[in-house]
Amino acid sequence: MSAWPGKFVIGLTGNIATGKSVVRKMLEHLGAYGIDADALGHRAIAKGAPGYQPVVLNFGRWILTEDQQIDRGRLGKVVFSDPEALKILESIVHPLVRQAADILIRRAKEPVIVLEAIKLVESPLRQGCDTLWVTYASPEIQLARLMQKRAMPQELARQRIGAQRTQEEKMAAASVVIRNDGSFEETWAQVSAAWQRQFPAAADSAPTQTTVKVSVPGGALPAGVFTVEKARPRQAAEIAAFINRASGGTRKLRYEDIMAAFGEKAYMLLRLNNIPVGVIGCQVENLVARADDMYIQNNLPLEPAMKALLERLEETSRDLQCEALLLFLPPNMASQAQVWQNLGYEPRSVAGLGVRAWQEAALETQSAGEALLFKQLRKDRVLRPV
Repeated sequence: MSAWPGKFVIGLTGNIATGKSVVRKMLEHLGAYGIDADALGHRAIAKGAPGYQPVVLNFGRWILTEDQQIDRGRLGKVVFSDPEALKILESIVHPLVRQAADILIRRAKEPVIVLEAIKLVESPLRQGCDTLWVTYASPEIQLARLMQKRAMPQELARQRIGAQRTQEEKMAAASVVIRNDGSFEETWAQVSAAWQRQFPAAADSAPTQTTVKVSVPGGALPAGVFTVEKARPRQAAEIAAFINRASGGTRKLRYEDIMAAFGEKAYMLLRLNNIPVGVIGCQVENLVARADDMYIQNNLPLEPAMKALLERLEETSRDLQCEALLLFLPPNMASQAQVWQNLGYEPRSVAGLGVRAWQEAALETQSAGEALLFKQLRKDRVLRPV
């Protein structure tokens, strides 16, 4: 029975580089509220967070960077080579993660929660889960992903893989095993089938829509009704076609490209009188919302279109307890400064964001030439100092 009345909690785990986050994203597309417990663990030891001082006291100031943040790379070299050091770190971080997860689950509006953690089976969080899903990938795939996507040297990658319990042990404890070493479509088919078995009444239904009545100024387009919908992977071809068209041919995306992107982000589609006129790609990770891949039909005024899209994205982000929303804009959009000011966004540098987790999210997403805009969505922070 769930530790959280009214919630059904899917515990999601798997060894390193087996695609846990991709499966969590898929479950979010299907309607679950996703929590990345490992990211919460990173937040728990950030400067100003409650785990910071205990970690520094136990492991020494040599793990700090010049700006007094904990260097997770230095810390990792210690704990992944010393089981006792790892136990000390986990004794500090795990209670804080449990506390933060409890806050998020109780606040969540969705009845289904997916809680992702690499050491879920060994963690007290496991006791609060109603079912356990485990991702699997062959050791060869794990090694390739760590070396290609995380730029790990082969020796370090092998060490990280070997430091964990075997995949077979986790699979033996699982209610659902997702084999995640094929294509996105193959993984999506497994996740969708398992979801429908667990929640037959919540099968992949029509996308949810928000309706906004608008009158487009200047006669560029007829007055009508904007609808904003969270797209599903089955709309990948429509999204690719719209981006290719709206980019004037500078993007040449295929259905497969958007399907692969669904493993990392969600898309929101803007329609006017049921015709697609805008799209935003968005990610919610570590309590930070990010939006890129923004395209608006050329003859549509920017402000009313972005107002409709961003109001929906902000509402969704607040529901997911996000603290901040970051926009990454191409120069032609960023130059319309008054539009963004009217919508409550301000330009920031990465350093000017101040919060380490926000800075890391920006560095991970921002491409060369893109402008960064910022809006704070909530003042209270889930992992605040105590």
